Amino acid sequence: MSTTTPTINISRLLIANRGEIARRIMRTAHRMGMATVAVYSDVDAQALHVQEAGSAVALGGTLSADSYLRIDKLLAAAKAAGADAVHPGYGFLSENAEFAQAVLDAGLTWVGPPPAAIRALGNKSSAKNLALQQNVPCLSGYQGPDQSDTCLTAEADKLGYPLMVKAAAGGGGRGMRLVLEPSLLQAALHSARSEALSSFGSDELLLERALLQPRHVEVQVFADAHGQCIHLGERDCSVQRRHQKLIEESPSPAVNAELRERMGACAVALAQAAGYVGAGTVEFLLDENGDFFLMEMNTRLQVEHPVTEAVTGLDLVEWQLRIAQGEVLPLCQDDVVFRGHAIEVRLCAEDDDFSPHAGRVQHFSEPAHARFDHALQAGGEVTPFYDSMLGKLIVHGATRAQAMDRLLAALAGTQVLGLPTNRAFLAACLAHPVFRAGQALIPFLAEHGDGIRKTLQDQQTQVLLPAVLGLHFHGGAGAAQSLPCPFGQALRVLHGEQVLAITVTETGAGGLEVSSGAQQHAAACVRGSDGRMRVTVDGLSRTVLACRVADGRWHVQIGATDVWLKDASFEPAAGVASSSQATELRAPFNGKVIAVKVSAGESVKRGDTLLVIESMKLEHAVCATRDAVVAAISVEPGQQTAPGQPLLRFEA
Repeated sequence: MSTTTPTINISRLLIANRGEIARRIMRTAHRMGMATVAVYSDVDAQALHVQEAGSAVALGGTLSADSYLRIDKLLAAAKAAGADAVHPGYGFLSENAEFAQAVLDAGLTWVGPPPAAIRALGNKSSAKNLALQQNVPCLSGYQGPDQSDTCLTAEADKLGYPLMVKAAAGGGGRGMRLVLEPSLLQAALHSARSEALSSFGSDELLLERALLQPRHVEVQVFADAHGQCIHLGERDCSVQRRHQKLIEESPSPAVNAELRERMGACAVALAQAAGYVGAGTVEFLLDENGDFFLMEMNTRLQVEHPVTEAVTGLDLVEWQLRIAQGEVLPLCQDDVVFRGHAIEVRLCAEDDDFSPHAGRVQHFSEPAHARFDHALQAGGEVTPFYDSMLGKLIVHGATRAQAMDRLLAALAGTQVLGLPTNRAFLAACLAHPVFRAGQALIPFLAEHGDGIRKTLQDQQTQVLLPAVLGLHFHGGAGAAQSLPCPFGQALRVLHGEQVLAITVTETGAGGLEVSSGAQQHAAACVRGSDGRMRVTVDGLSRTVLACRVADGRWHVQIGATDVWLKDASFEPAAGVASSSQATELRAPFNGKVIAVKVSAGESVKRGDTLLVIESMKLEHAVCATRDAVVAAISVEPGQQTAPGQPLLRFEA
């Protein structure tokens, strides 16, 4: 690193964030000899980032708006703790120019770009205008001051369809809507404004021509206060759901050295034009012809920065802190070397349909041979008040194929029991032939998501019998007896909407005979000293982990597959009523009702949006599962919901 004497010495750093990014910043700050100060909301009082900081200050409140988004509380915390610098992490106030200015006005060091640069680049409309002045390629569109529906409709007609509606402020895919035809524009404008205002405090929108088959490729830039700026290569972030990234890798399978140089030059030109200092990311859309177009610039550290660290061998948080102290960039562009391939996946508390879930982590164990940036701990509570991301798994390999294989092994070795996660979904994406070939574009999940879910269902079916046996002898459904029993024990377990009925007979010496319909299986179950069950069925052995969840279900993990089961001893033989027959619509997760789209007596079709619920910082449409007539509505806008809570009732 640079040996230049810093003009400022940061001794005590307040981290204005939570969770894994707060812990990530602490690791580097502690290594550099800086004391750290954590802040926390009421629900984060026992969080890991609070435990690991040198000191911690309570902000109070539960919602972000009452805690991590309160500039006055954060500045008061910095003063009370004697901090001399503030690092915002990502999200929350990290791209808020008013917060950056308030930190500077308080006499503290701001670990981030100047407020003027945040203002110039943090707004997509002004960033696009600045980029056009620097000859950075941009998509045609409208980013003007007139935000009326009349003006936006007229501009959309000029632009043509398909087009994107985007929130001008913020990022992370919030306030972004793809509009394929004119009849869908008004609804897209309304929902994008609502989400943007809730997430960023601004409902300003812009319109852009839509590319339907692009890649999302972004360039990491770094600038110091002495006029130097370089790039650290690109990341491909094309695998997304709800315009939010799930898998990120570096280098991009579609970028060669010549294209990297051109994209990097544009990214550096934009940053320098804005007077940028610190870490930033310029995001582009890349089409099949190798043409790229500016999306936006994120004026902060990105969630996916570890893949850049892996291929460059650099610590980007250390660079941030050193540049904030006034040091020069430690490397010039020609000194940057890229080695191997790195991939990151975002582990989220959500199911295969991307619905978020809150709950308590009953069991947690990290994988070997992988970097895992997280804030998980056994007994910890995942609340509905913040983003659903639990952590990030990052691996590095000499080749892309090696990195993919190592990441698959890491996902299989990650143990998070107690609430649904997308662990198995991520593994299925990595194993998909389109991704393996480096051909995944932004529509990857829209085109292949249903097939991936079918693959996951098949995987669960394949391990269902060992899962039930492991659960049975673990002490779950049916509660196995401690002494051998010569009589067959009938087990009935609910998986989804299906009841699995089997008969287990102990044959001695740990052996089992299992009858499932007309099929017969030889099996064995052995409990290890670590509490795991080793289940063998027809000669194939698997390790089974299981825990009971508060709602009476059992969460069973076998390798990269998660299975949810429930004792069905008292269920009717036909199982339970399916969603197509249900007369009640219940809340799928914790959240707040944003809008009710129907009224009592109204006829609805399967797939129609009935309500909109905000959970984990995103708006989710709750749709009809069948054609029906709404009999009664049980909730209203602004009301909090809990999983399983009745939302509305259909006529029988």
